Amino acid sequence: MSLPAPGPDRAALVTGASSGIGAEIARELARRGHQLILVARSEDKLQALAEELRGTGAVAHVLPADLSDATARAALPERVGSLGVGVEVLVNNAGLSTVGPVASADPAAELGMVEVDVASVVDLTTRFLPGMVDRGRGALLNVASTAAFQPLPGQAAYAASKAFVLSYTQAVAAEVAGSGVTVTALCPGPVATDFVATAGFTDEEAHQAMPKVMWLPVEEVAKAAVAGMAKGRKVVIPGAANRVSAMAAQVTPRSLLLPVLAKGHPGLKRDRG
Repeated sequence: MSLPAPGPDRAALVTGASSGIGAEIARELARRGHQLILVARSEDKLQALAEELRGTGAVAHVLPADLSDATARAALPERVGSLGVGVEVLVNNAGLSTVGPVASADPAAELGMVEVDVASVVDLTTRFLPGMVDRGRGALLNVASTAAFQPLPGQAAYAASKAFVLSYTQAVAAEVAGSGVTVTALCPGPVATDFVATAGFTDEEAHQAMPKVMWLPVEEVAKAAVAGMAKGRKVVIPGAANRVSAMAAQVTPRSLLLPVLAKGHPGLKRDRG
């Protein structure tokens, strides 16, 4: 199994492409000759990435969109159609996290996160997957997290959202088995990107919460993601330490695991302080 071959009428659509894992996956796909459609809220950052990719000979289109907005998501297929290409690789990477106890959370912020992390994945998959199946070729990558493998006090809705993405992706993979379409869940551990600061962690807090051995460069994560898609893998967890951690989280009794996670989470430490 492999990624669909690049072509002038074919493109890879990457959400959350303005920075971090999304931008690096776009670069990796461009290296493999794929035409790119870059989607995120920040048009300036998307344009900068598009210019960078064009400088390497790649074709890159910019479609700014707020993926927390259902109307904006619904408009994407028509906007893509106007470019004269079909989406044969879809990377649902856009995501964010809130931090802190649910008892003091902002409902709007929590629901906004669920719109991007969950609803957007379901929405765009449902809109673009049928075309892949009809053509008998395509690749779908949904970005989850190692947080998907256990509840996470301090980021309760985030971990639950990523657990949904992992479960959803595995189910869709089973549905389209044999169709020529591959479906992969990427479950990265900690990565040094803007995501950490946007979530509200300081670098010091983030590195105290996660051992150094678990942190990976964003380039390594992106390469693992695209290689996993190319091989038709259903789940990709970059880094040996993260794979061990994910396995351990699944077999450790919740009664033992959750108090330890709650005690060590920076967002809950702040609240207690």
